[in-house]
Amino acid sequence: MTSLEEHVPKTLPLLPTSLVGSYAQPEWLIDRARLAGRFPPRVRARELWRIPPEHLAEAQDDATRVAIREQEEAGLDIVTDGEIRRESYSNHFATALEGVDVDNPGTALDRSGHPNPVPRIVGAISRPRPVQVDDLRFLKAHTDRTVKMTVPGPFTMSQQAQNDHYPDPESAAMGYAAAVNAEIKDLFAAGADVVQIDEPYLQARPDAARSYGLAALNAALEGVPGTTVVHLCFGYAAIIHERPEGYSFLPELAGCTADQISIETAQSGLDLGVLADLKDKTILLGVIDLSDHAVESVETVAGRVRRAFDRLPPEQIVIATDCGMKYLPRDSAAGKMRAMAGAAALLRDELA
Repeated sequence: MTSLEEHVPKTLPLLPTSLVGSYAQPEWLIDRARLAGRFPPRVRARELWRIPPEHLAEAQDDATRVAIREQEEAGLDIVTDGEIRRESYSNHFATALEGVDVDNPGTALDRSGHPNPVPRIVGAISRPRPVQVDDLRFLKAHTDRTVKMTVPGPFTMSQQAQNDHYPDPESAAMGYAAAVNAEIKDLFAAGADVVQIDEPYLQARPDAARSYGLAALNAALEGVPGTTVVHLCFGYAAIIHERPEGYSFLPELAGCTADQISIETAQSGLDLGVLADLKDKTILLGVIDLSDHAVESVETVAGRVRRAFDRLPPEQIVIATDCGMKYLPRDSAAGKMRAMAGAAALLRDELA
């Protein structure tokens, strides 16, 4: 294992580029029509995989290599594993915890009000072993670029579960926070450059988020030694078609201890005045529209980034996608990454 003392973060260029997290999984690996035709699974959804169980891990490794290479070929500066091994951004981690019954699931409402099978909390939440450290090691073995891993946030996981154990929702969220905190520390100890916490339900459930969501998030970040990101989104464009005009929970993140905040701006046409509340944070600026499979021009993407320059200095901006690349056709996903990298190069030249 790489020690913290031995791990030296790589130098990034001005306006570095990154996926939010996921990348398009190959059709030969997962039933993409079936994936897109349902809400993201909260419990295991093994029926989505096309590969027999005895060959699935090998196939996921192969598809992850492809995702890494396509990010490199597109010119991205920060590389993820594409979340290729995951059925959804959250269930890979949430179903690996103890204290939850995934074989006899409960029910919770999705952000759209749709009931979904979810893990049922039947005991104290705990993480018996690292969940994604091996995934990180695989990623690091196949790229020499800056690497980022994503983990689901404690508030979001508590909203995607049926609580049959804790006395109140806040206690459940804090139980998840301890598990996330241990995972993040193990990821940094194994050499992660950046770790991102995905917390879309802070946006979806703002009243509960204001009550205890920020406390759970900060508990998950307590004592963490590396660069951290918190990601909020409006839901996958492939599933949630109506976009609100603004975030219902964003200024509050000025009070979190994460270094960076990830937001979507392309699909929503977000008023970037909201960035005034986050002037001390680096912003992952989502500038790739995933509601449209057409690949944007380099100039279109650059224009979306320029909108932020009167709110933040370029040194505090990471150019990113909006959320949900896994639902795009692969040629569209690759083209959009190239447009994003091209926009970064254009803007660097303008600012030189």
